[in-house]
Amino acid sequence: MLSRFVLAILLTLVGLVPAVAGADDIAATARGVVRVVTIAMVDNEVAGFGHGSGFAVAPNRIVTNAHVVELAERYPDNVVIGVVPSEGSKSYQGRVVAYDSRRDLALIEVSEAKLPPAALFTGPVTEGDQVIALGYPGNVDLATAQSAADYIRPLSPVRSQGVASGRRALTGIEVLLHTASIARGNSGGPLLDPCGRVIGVNSALTRADDGDSTFGFAIADTELMAFLRAAQQPYTSVGMPCTSIEERLREDSAADARALADAAAARREAANAAAIRREEALDAARAGAERTRENVMAIAALLLVGGALALGGAGLLESRGQRRRAIWTGVGGGVAIVAAVVVFLLRPSGEITLPRETAALPSATPPGKALGPMICTLQPDRSRITISSTAETRIDWGANGCADGTTQFLEGEGNWQRILVPDEEPTVTVARFDPVTRSYTQTRYLLPAATMDAIRKLHQPTTPRGCVKTDTALQNLEGEQAQIRQQLPPLPNEKLVYSCRSAR
Repeated sequence: MLSRFVLAILLTLVGLVPAVAGADDIAATARGVVRVVTIAMVDNEVAGFGHGSGFAVAPNRIVTNAHVVELAERYPDNVVIGVVPSEGSKSYQGRVVAYDSRRDLALIEVSEAKLPPAALFTGPVTEGDQVIALGYPGNVDLATAQSAADYIRPLSPVRSQGVASGRRALTGIEVLLHTASIARGNSGGPLLDPCGRVIGVNSALTRADDGDSTFGFAIADTELMAFLRAAQQPYTSVGMPCTSIEERLREDSAADARALADAAAARREAANAAAIRREEALDAARAGAERTRENVMAIAALLLVGGALALGGAGLLESRGQRRRAIWTGVGGGVAIVAAVVVFLLRPSGEITLPRETAALPSATPPGKALGPMICTLQPDRSRITISSTAETRIDWGANGCADGTTQFLEGEGNWQRILVPDEEPTVTVARFDPVTRSYTQTRYLLPAATMDAIRKLHQPTTPRGCVKTDTALQNLEGEQAQIRQQLPPLPNEKLVYSCRSAR
């Protein structure tokens, strides 16, 4: 009866009580850690039972040790692999899609699961660095489990802390030696850095004969990445050093102040440069106007002198009896004198008009102005990343806080803000954009499933999903955003700061 009961639980979806976890980095990674249970059935009898740990590298793919799912290799047609998440209301049946006995690694696929993947740390791990192990040690289960059902009840994994003690070779495979406490059942669970990034897969421990201290062995990150590449399994990796979110927020406040000061200084420099260009343009325009006025007056003088000489010549020709020539010469002289008067009267006034591009000084970007498509590049020195991509992102900033034509930001605290709640990903993002400094910031909260469900239920039918234009719609959006903010922890897990430039 017991075997059929366990098998039925593993093959069906069971209503379970969700686990509650904090919003720290380790707890965020723990929500992607699972218990892996294997049951081998022969002639409706249990031929073998085992359990270990694993962690998600994709929403439906789990890494564990090969020896955890060895039964699936020995009894391929008679083994059920059960995957029990650390939170939620379902357990799943999985299947092995990649198996490497030499590296002691395996990849399990769970078609229906949507687990939060962990990120792999690609930076250096040195001796003495703090490490954390997550998993389901068997000695804890033996002490607390009341029945087989306890093995498929979601619980947050046990965490233990130690230090990295260097790299070693174990049966030709690179491993990390560490002092975090692990036991049988931790096999396949992750070894993490303080920011919750995976640096190894716990696999074995030393014997504690005659009171000797025990040490843990974790399959090294290099072996894990090689295994995933061979399995053609994409994964998230982060190489940035681990810093505390408190330190990052404190430093970034000063960086924000410097960015505003730099923007103000840049505007002042641009204004000074524009003023200099304006004065230079004024001087050039005055000189040009003066030259033009002098040239016109000189032409008028020449016409006047020429007309006078022509009239004098006409009188001389008349005295000599050359009347016809005298008339034409006199007419020409008169025309020249009239032209001289007209040119003099129409001479330039000396007033100047600046070119349009130098007529006005630059000013700060108006808050509601559209900036158009922009490419935003991550600033690593101002960011704290545990699982997110470091690739460039794009934002199309429209008028009055409308981003990408679909997302309405709200003005406040000197910038534009919007809390983004995705339908599937267990992450809430507070996005901020400053049109003055062209900086785009995302503070991300990695939250438990229960908190995410509560936040998603705050959406009201009257709250607009796209960009809004009416005061009523804005008030509805502001109310919903305020309710979501109240559900968020005091500190985020990540802060991504981007510097944006025009994509045109």
